Amino acid sequence: MSLETLANFVDGAFCPPVGGAYWETENPYTAEAWGLVPRSGAEDVERAVVAAKKAFRHGPWPTMAPSQRGAALYGIADVVARNAEELARIEVRDNGKTFKEMFAQVKRIPDWYRFFGGLADKLNGAVLPSDRPGHMNYVRHEPLGVIAMVTPWNSPLMLLAWKLAPALAAGNTAVVKPSEFTSASALRFAELVFEAGLPQGVLNVVTGLGSEAGAALVAHPDVAKVAFTGGVGGGRAVYSAAAGGLKPVSLELGGKSPNIVFEDADMEMAARGVVAGIFGSGGQSCVAGSRLVVQRSIHDRFVARIVELTEKIRLGDPMAPETDIGPVATRPQFERIMTCIGWAKEDGARLATGGVQVPDPSGGKALFVAPTIFTGVRNDMRIAQEEVFGPVLAVIPFDDEAEAVAIANDSAFGLGAGLWTRDVARVHRVAAEIEAGSVWVNTYKITSQTSPFGGYKASGLGREGGVEMIADYLQTKSVWLNLTDEVPYGFPL
Repeated sequence: MSLETLANFVDGAFCPPVGGAYWETENPYTAEAWGLVPRSGAEDVERAVVAAKKAFRHGPWPTMAPSQRGAALYGIADVVARNAEELARIEVRDNGKTFKEMFAQVKRIPDWYRFFGGLADKLNGAVLPSDRPGHMNYVRHEPLGVIAMVTPWNSPLMLLAWKLAPALAAGNTAVVKPSEFTSASALRFAELVFEAGLPQGVLNVVTGLGSEAGAALVAHPDVAKVAFTGGVGGGRAVYSAAAGGLKPVSLELGGKSPNIVFEDADMEMAARGVVAGIFGSGGQSCVAGSRLVVQRSIHDRFVARIVELTEKIRLGDPMAPETDIGPVATRPQFERIMTCIGWAKEDGARLATGGVQVPDPSGGKALFVAPTIFTGVRNDMRIAQEEVFGPVLAVIPFDDEAEAVAIANDSAFGLGAGLWTRDVARVHRVAAEIEAGSVWVNTYKITSQTSPFGGYKASGLGREGGVEMIADYLQTKSVWLNLTDEVPYGFPL
């Protein structure tokens, strides 16, 4: 079978990598290579950054009225909506998630471009009250320049939209380095939005390894800001590299999110929320509710119910409508998950269900892991502290509210947390005490373009979403005007 050869998208056109190097990309379900992806290097990054800088300084983008930029983002929303099924199919082929999940996700993406498109002409400056007689002082908000965006493999276009929509609304241009495992959807997206009228060079996509293309992009002197989503190790590397150029960064990293279930919760609603919170997306989500912190008085009954629900989860072909979980996206991730399961067993956790590789239901070579639940977990165990990024739930009992909060906060991470209770006063007490960027009450993993999302501690820096977040893609300039006929002179002034 001949493989499709992909190309970088730079300055409004596809172009092969300068060095001529490629690697094969596989469909996780068929375990077959379907395409050749450019293994780009510093020269490819240079070409993309030059194009983005040129588009930022010259041409139609910098001269557009803010309302015209907003209209361009509405155009992006429309083109994504028209091509949602195609884009979702590309993502399934690359990361193995179910089509029903990726299609639903892609259909939400236009909301981000419309929301931030609507903000493009509302980035108001201000005239400040001046304590200097005869002088006027006002503030302008201006775009930063070329934004480097590094995106992960689990939700490629959605997490790109979280960065690209506010960046473009603010007037910046972008160079995107998608995950080496899921490059195809970003390339197709760039082609579609260029055909829909986004000016040449405003959006560029360069594929490659993080240690090669990614490192060159982050360190490039003409990159003004870096927006990264990925693991903690990658985030640290990006933060360190960006520091050399004193560049602002936003980092959306990992999590070990607690789902706290109190004895007064609606048991069935909580059980379904906990199971969906960890096993949705096969656990391959930064906000997966991978720690179940459950009150001891209901522990056994609650665990029995979630085991029952878990054992009904259907694994298989991600394109089949009846499938709940597709294969693990990559072999390195599969090996990571199995290693973490081994840790739990070594440390004395009790396996309630799962914990093994499941043969491919189609008889092929796809990598499946049975949805796994461990009980008898202490919060100091590796399975409770390390991000697995797979379908593995650690169950930790607690006796009272103070202990629940202490367990939840005893983590290097702080991305999300769930809280299941009917006690309204407890809701507000615990939500205030939890160290996490998002707290969901009697629900889990809800996000919106209207609300900020991000983490505490090792879960990252900055936020994505919400009106205020567009400020992360702007810089502030103070302008002073002398309204008199005199020039101040003297030492000191």
